Amino acid sequence: MKTGRLSDQFVAFFCLLGGWWLVASFVASPLLPAPLEVFEALSKEFHEQRLIESLLVTLQRVVISFVFAMLLGGIIGVLMGRFRLVNRILDPLLIILLNIPALVIIILLYIWFGLVEVAAVAAVIINKLPNVAVTLREGGRMFDHELEEMSVMYGFSFQQKLWHLWWPQLFPYIMIATRSGLALIWKIVLVVELLGRSDGVGFQLHLAFQSFDVATILAYSLAFISVVQLIEWFILQPLDRRASRWQKGGSNV
Repeated sequence: MKTGRLSDQFVAFFCLLGGWWLVASFVASPLLPAPLEVFEALSKEFHEQRLIESLLVTLQRVVISFVFAMLLGGIIGVLMGRFRLVNRILDPLLIILLNIPALVIIILLYIWFGLVEVAAVAAVIINKLPNVAVTLREGGRMFDHELEEMSVMYGFSFQQKLWHLWWPQLFPYIMIATRSGLALIWKIVLVVELLGRSDGVGFQLHLAFQSFDVATILAYSLAFISVVQLIEWFILQPLDRRASRWQKGGSNV
């Protein structure tokens, strides 16, 4: 099934590539370069050592923002799902954060703290944190009370409850937050870099935009999409299959 899914994705990719080539050939405009032109731009950026350096800088910001957003948002969300008082107090703040545009938060933090790395990363974390909290709140609400009573009956320690009781039940919700988180965070990181950093993929897109270099814009976009797709194939999908096995076979309690 894994091989079949991978082959389906490759077929879809080549169909998209073929459609892109046909449209670009019909339009014949520098505003829509053909795939070959984009790959040439990609090769140029790679050989001039801008591509890898920019990808690594952006990935570092993505990883740091993702880890902090998942940890803080996860803790807040589970507490809101488990305790009604916490949910009543934090829910209005959560709604406000969910509805503030990401661009507003980015601009405000840059104005308040300057064009520094801390402000850039904090803006991404603040934008992603409420989404994680909302998802994990539902996970906290879905805890199995019978399993909770059983753990008390058998005298489970906190560590045993964490790994054998709470973690398996939260894992599907963590995977949902992870997938949506990666899709959202890397987009926000690019905006943060475009507005106030002097390195990273977002900064390179800004330079390409100033010269209307569409091929380079698409080249960097394809490069980062490829990195995210590799994370999906080799990290997220194996973790997802592990969660599915647990759901079918029961917990390890």
